[in-house]
Amino acid sequence: MADDAARRTAIAAAHDADISLISDELPLRANLSVLENIAIVPQYRENLAYEVAADQAWALLVRLGRTDCAFKRDPDLTSEERFVAKLLRAVIRAPSIIIIDRPALLLPDCHYPPRVQATLDALDDKINECWIVDYPWNEPLYAPR
Repeated sequence: MADDAARRTAIAAAHDADISLISDELPLRANLSVLENIAIVPQYRENLAYEVAADQAWALLVRLGRTDCAFKRDPDLTSEERFVAKLLRAVIRAPSIIIIDRPALLLPDCHYPPRVQATLDALDDKINECWIVDYPWNEPLYAPR
């Protein structure tokens, strides 16, 4: 994106029922654990029982090897755990497009391009299309998806 206004315009235009946004500006529910934050999506969207939705959420956490954070709540999460929770909350919906807004803000404590790439690769069969919205100088950091 050329500047912050262009980024905001692109994200605003993407508000669609079949698009999921992962952003620093969209928090997790602080009173719910990571598992519950992910499971709540199919509970409401598909009217699934908690046990079924939690099993789906747990399977995604297992796939990423992140069951260690399943019972933590937002204030106790590292930035990487928070990113995983937000990503899996989006993935469990199976949207056409997932938009990751400025990964550096979401993952300030790690070398984020390979971490984002590895996480997306592990979920490749669950993600239809993924857009990474970032500043132009960061474009070379990401492989096309």
